[in-house]
Amino acid sequence: MNSDPHTSHGLGVRGSSVVGYANEVVASIDQGTQSTRVYLFDKHQSPIANHQVSLSQIYPEAGWCEHDPHEILRCVKECLVGALREAEAKLGVVTVRAVGITNQRETTMVWHRATGQPLYNAIVWLDTRTAGVCAEMEQRLGSKDYFRPTTGLPISTYFSAFKFKWMYDNVPQVTEAVDTDMAMFGTIDSWLIYNLTGGVDGGVHVTDASNASRTQLMDLATLDWHQPYCQLFSMPQSALPRIVSNAEIYGYMTDPPHQAYLGVPVSGSLGDQMSALLGQRCREGEAKATYGTGCFMLLHTGQKIVPSVHGLLTTVAFKLGADAPPCYALEGAVAVAGLGVSWLRDNLGIIQHADEVESLASQVPDTGGVHFVPAFSGLLAPYWLNDARGVITGLTSFTTRAHICRSLLEAIAWQSREVLDAMKQDADLPSEGLTVLYVDGGAAKNALLMQTQADFLEVPVVRPNFPETSCLGAALAAGLGAGIWEHHQVFAGHSYSATTFKPSLVHEDADVRYERWKDAVRRSFGLATPEVVAADVPFAPVDHGIGTAMLKAEAWQTVDGSAQPENDDTVSPMPTALSTWASLANAPSRLSMGDNTGRRSIDRFGVVG
Repeated sequence: MNSDPHTSHGLGVRGSSVVGYANEVVASIDQGTQSTRVYLFDKHQSPIANHQVSLSQIYPEAGWCEHDPHEILRCVKECLVGALREAEAKLGVVTVRAVGITNQRETTMVWHRATGQPLYNAIVWLDTRTAGVCAEMEQRLGSKDYFRPTTGLPISTYFSAFKFKWMYDNVPQVTEAVDTDMAMFGTIDSWLIYNLTGGVDGGVHVTDASNASRTQLMDLATLDWHQPYCQLFSMPQSALPRIVSNAEIYGYMTDPPHQAYLGVPVSGSLGDQMSALLGQRCREGEAKATYGTGCFMLLHTGQKIVPSVHGLLTTVAFKLGADAPPCYALEGAVAVAGLGVSWLRDNLGIIQHADEVESLASQVPDTGGVHFVPAFSGLLAPYWLNDARGVITGLTSFTTRAHICRSLLEAIAWQSREVLDAMKQDADLPSEGLTVLYVDGGAAKNALLMQTQADFLEVPVVRPNFPETSCLGAALAAGLGAGIWEHHQVFAGHSYSATTFKPSLVHEDADVRYERWKDAVRRSFGLATPEVVAADVPFAPVDHGIGTAMLKAEAWQTVDGSAQPENDDTVSPMPTALSTWASLANAPSRLSMGDNTGRRSIDRFGVVG
């Protein structure tokens, strides 16, 4: 390709795959909900440096969560510089060959075409303010699954189109910009690519196929925007980014935070869970589970779009090149994994640190008949029951905190089995089902949890020794898009060295225990109520858009950082937890709600009526 003077400090020749630079690296930006990090990988796909910065959470109302778009961009630039300086301290001069992006999915932004400035904060994926929009649309369209045949997704507050619709209806600046064709819509990948490639001065307005598949607006079969659905959400064609593959050159870095990035191609982009699927090098028929705050499981279904009739999502996995065929996945989410650990620590106080849960649970050989169903704000896949609530069954005078800890770890593993069973049914897998499950995420560091997962699934569980598979996936896509690696090199093997947990339970024992677990799950159904009944213990009511959670006010004595869950993948807050923390600044420590005959309702923002 032709040389370009703007690339003299970075790649040198745009798109060139010629090897010859010393200390060549690929930069991977991981823009997450709680933090941003950048990893640098060498030409052997090994990590050599990284830098991480926390991201502020903005809670305007109970159940709402926003991010400052300017802070997101500042954090990304800070991490790019920090990772580069670490690499230079180790290796000397470093040549950046490509930049890849992986991001929190569904988080939604609108900015102005003429100024490049955000018109509102980014509405985060877990924000529940769109519950009313979702309810109205479900009633009008007649089914929660109206969009599924085209987009693979149910009506839910998670997805970006509903967040855009709320902004259009409630933010005058957005309304005006949309109506005058001056609005630019996008998820976080779009915002970052736009700004890294020039912003208002020629920045590229694109989104990758994996992120587009989470908007509720993209046709899975054509990978194009579905115009009838765009009209339903008041989305003009002029506001939409162009849908691109996950591995191609979108544009080049201009005005970067460090000269080493000038002219470097931005050539890979995936949503975080899809990036982890790629980082694990999962092939068709293989599955990965990321154990963080919750647990996200994806099954690679190849080039086949598999509709779900068992409560899963059908989504794009990745499309590795402009001319490459798309690959798809089935996805299921468990709401509570690491969140349950932080709940034991922050709400019950039975552990002081997250890593104590493993040692404490290991003190007992089993749960002593205790089953913990952590449906704090309902059940996700495969049930999707908003009115379920958490229960602990089988308590006796013999029960100790060790049994409670072990029952939580078992709950994570059982919920994962339920999702994977649904995947096997939807995908019509052979009778033996999966032969292995690849795992990552902060909670996957817990060896007892991973062994329990292997026992309950009755398949080996493989955990790579380098856990940041989302970062690796984005780097692989960027390297492929920039011509640094070829397809066979990306899928040369699974990630690095790994620890394998082999099942030790006999089949009959696993099935008997599974039935007992499912009996406990059934006992959690229908426990939510929109009314608050007075009790001896004071409560602070908080609604998360899917029913009122009754949480003890004493558990929330402070709202500063020291009282909140730590900023790591093991205990970072899920939708319920973030919504809970959002409410604390305005929640009184004690509420008198009247007696049982004088019940008072609470609306979805926690306002007593």
